Amino acid sequence: MTLFRTLLCTMFSLLLAASPVQAADTTPEQLLASLKFQEGKISLPGGVATLDLPAGFRYLAPADAGRLLSEGWGNPPGIETLGMIVPTAVNPLTRAGWGVVVTYEKEGHVKDDDADSIKYDELLKTMQESMQEANEERKKQGYQPMTLVGWAEAPRYDKASHKLYWAKELHSAGDAQNGLNYNIRVLGREGVLVLNAVAGMDQIAQIRKEMKTVTAFSDFTPGNRYADFDEKTDKVAEYGLAALIAGGAAAKLGLFGKLFALLLAFKKVVIVGIGALGFGIAKRFGRKPKVDLSKS
Repeated sequence: MTLFRTLLCTMFSLLLAASPVQAADTTPEQLLASLKFQEGKISLPGGVATLDLPAGFRYLAPADAGRLLSEGWGNPPGIETLGMIVPTAVNPLTRAGWGVVVTYEKEGHVKDDDADSIKYDELLKTMQESMQEANEERKKQGYQPMTLVGWAEAPRYDKASHKLYWAKELHSAGDAQNGLNYNIRVLGREGVLVLNAVAGMDQIAQIRKEMKTVTAFSDFTPGNRYADFDEKTDKVAEYGLAALIAGGAAAKLGLFGKLFALLLAFKKVVIVGIGALGFGIAKRFGRKPKVDLSKS
């Protein structure tokens, strides 16, 4: 389940004009009152990472995060995450509401030796082409054709903290407002902590500022940090930083046609992952697995 859960949040982000679906027997006020917001120091499920929340943020455990995503934001039930981070000052069920979905990809230690060689303009072009090629598949799934407009924030990698940042601006056919998908990946010993914020492009200044705070209070626990990697015992991921940005890692594993939607309340913004989208990118940017010559 970990692979399916995390791949879907790292694949391409799409937009969909839609309305939030509220459970028939629950009002927004009742739903909000039933959610158990947590504050302060949070140990994420599995103990792999922690959140040391400042006063401006609250945390929802996976069960409550699932309720917000499904009952409040109109997603299908059963979405698995490590929880959500939401700003304290904003009602998540209003147009101004936004949140950060937290997941974890335990697919191996991601080497960052391609950090200085990635040509982000070429990567963007490849992502845009793949998105266009996938429009037919999106139509079959009931989604509008969409366009990756460009970087809302160009990718950058902090070698000291092993954190990768980028943001995408997206447009869905018939939608008046472009959407924003702000991505942060925190590299660890055995995988990647995934932090995805979803909002409208008109909120980019706020989200950019707030996400700097989010990364500051998110970290792996001792033993799970990037520096704890043991090349003698730990698995190395078959992809590098470029594939993390492109969303092509999952395609290397043959997981195609898997659809997932994260709908942000009242924003007409949705994140959709289709496994096949990353296939060409994975081939171009993926890390080749090591060959055991002793078995030749």
